[in-house]
Amino acid sequence: MNRLTALTTGLLITCSALITTTVLAHDYSQGDVTIDHPWSRPTPPGTPMGVGYMSISNTGGSDIALVSARTPRAERVSIHESSMQDGVMRMTPVKGGLAIPAGETVELKPHSYHLMLENLESPLREDEAIPLTLSFEGAEDMEVELTVESLDGQTMMNDQKMDHSGQGMDNNGD
Repeated sequence: MNRLTALTTGLLITCSALITTTVLAHDYSQGDVTIDHPWSRPTPPGTPMGVGYMSISNTGGSDIALVSARTPRAERVSIHESSMQDGVMRMTPVKGGLAIPAGETVELKPHSYHLMLENLESPLREDEAIPLTLSFEGAEDMEVELTVESLDGQTMMNDQKMDHSGQGMDNNGD
């Protein structure tokens, strides 16, 4: 490999690393609250529900709670928890907000706590940025964007059941 080819290859690798880091590393900080990597997954056409995931850190000395969220892309956003009970994945609304204790991080992730974007106006598309306002008790509201990312094969297995009883939802994930 000649010197110019080596230099060009090195430059391309460096630029690719910078672009990837910029795309993947999106976090938000305001006061004692940090939101790390807010993301969602694409939704098939006709699916009225989407999800929101992220890590929420409270670096302050007092507990806070995520009490609500809103986006112009959905009629309503609610906070849910998924859990496995008797071999069935169940999803229930979180009552009174999601506690983020002082000095702790709470992760919203698949098969755990998550946001439900209900009655979407249109499908969520890969690489799209979804504006989202998070409202806290004990901290200021925060504006973030959910980046719609592919799960790269991490979708729920076909034989796993999901119970959305009382949620008015079909078995379409958490």
